[in-house]
Amino acid sequence: MPFDQLVKIVQILSYIAGAAAAVSAVFVYRNNSRRERARWVESLYSRFFEKGELKEVRDTLDCDSDDAKVNALVTEEGSGWTDYLNFFELVAYLRESKQLAAEDVKALFEYYIGCLKRHRSVVQYIRDESKGFKYLRRLLHQT
Repeated sequence: MPFDQLVKIVQILSYIAGAAAAVSAVFVYRNNSRRERARWVESLYSRFFEKGELKEVRDTLDCDSDDAKVNALVTEEGSGWTDYLNFFELVAYLRESKQLAAEDVKALFEYYIGCLKRHRSVVQYIRDESKGFKYLRRLLHQT
C-alpha cells in the first residue's frame, strides 16, 4: 500500500475518532448537567420543606388573599420573611441561569409561588425595587 493512501486512511480514522469523542463528550455533559440539577432540586426541597422559619412563613401565606396575618408579616419584615423571599430569589436565579429547569420549579414550587402572588401586599413588596428580588419579580411575572 502506498504511503499517501496510508496517510489518508489514518486521517480518516482520526476524524472518526474525534467525532466519536465529541459525541461522547456531549452525552457526558448532558448526564452531568441532569445530575447537578437533581442535586439542586433535592437541596432546595430539603431547605424549603424542613427549615422551621420557612414553614412558618409558608403556613402564614397559605390563606385567603390579603389576610391580616400576611399584611403584618410583610410590614414587620422579620428575618423569616426575608429568608423566605431570598429562598425564592435563589430559585428564580437558578431557573434564569438554567441551573434549574422551569419544569422543576413548577413541579416543586408552583403552589407556593401562587401563594405569593395571591396577596397584594406581598406582590407590592416584591415589586419594590429598593427591596431587591429582581429575579423573583421576573419569576412572578412569568408564572
